[in-house]
Amino acid sequence: MHAHVDIQPALKATAELIDERFDRLLESPDDARRILYDATRYAVTGGGKRLRPLLVMSACDLFNVDRERSVRVALAVEAVHCYSLVHDDLPCMDDDDLRRGRPTTHKAYNEATAVLAGDALLTLAFEILADDATHEDPRVRVDLVTALAQCSGLQGMVGGQAMDIAAETSTFDLQATTRLQQLKTGALISFCLEAGGIMGKASPDVRLHLKGYAHDLGLAFQIADDLLDAEGDSATAGKKLQKDAAAGKSTFVSLLGNDRARQQAGMLVDQAIAHLASFGESANVLRAIARFTIARDH
Repeated sequence: MHAHVDIQPALKATAELIDERFDRLLESPDDARRILYDATRYAVTGGGKRLRPLLVMSACDLFNVDRERSVRVALAVEAVHCYSLVHDDLPCMDDDDLRRGRPTTHKAYNEATAVLAGDALLTLAFEILADDATHEDPRVRVDLVTALAQCSGLQGMVGGQAMDIAAETSTFDLQATTRLQQLKTGALISFCLEAGGIMGKASPDVRLHLKGYAHDLGLAFQIADDLLDAEGDSATAGKKLQKDAAAGKSTFVSLLGNDRARQQAGMLVDQAIAHLASFGESANVLRAIARFTIARDH
């Protein structure tokens, strides 16, 4: 039996660290780009669970990767995640006014600036990964860049978002909904674990365990999100809820019902934790993240 870890202090420390680093990286210049820098910094700071950065750093910790290096990979993945939120919130996509309890980037600034802020964050992610400071081995850096590109693009998050738009006008069954979420949400979560294996130069066997954990965690995370959208409190969540039902979208909740969805999420968390058996106590934070996934209220 492994010791239970309280995840809240780790999430809080991670959030402070990521905010501080982005503040430093995105210091506004004294020229016409100032508004873009301000909007980009606004998009990546001041809220968010910072679950993905914590996943990256915890996966890297399994292989005793230098913390400074793992923080850089964490920044890259969070930059991609935040860019996706900025673009998802735009009127041409989900048309949301609220994110993390405050106005979305295009509301706080304007649409054109929000599009550019998203573009800036996506490119910043690869700039960070390609830098010598992330790892001295160019092969490792290329593997990180390739993995993040695949998880972010047509075969991953962007492909999932396209399926999500299609879901508004067609009926998706459980298999199609699962595929959609594996791409839209799961792919980037998968990268977080894969990054640990790449940075630690882990064997294919070890990487397979990490991949299994990420797969089950990603689906559990999305089912929990669907349950929050159906049952949660908008003020606590910091964003508008019940949107999926209003749009007539198929979700895990609409397809399974609340009780079965909750049961499925719990089973997936157990499976995710089982994938970590070979890592012993060093994976306790990852186990705690899996449990937190279905216990959170936002």
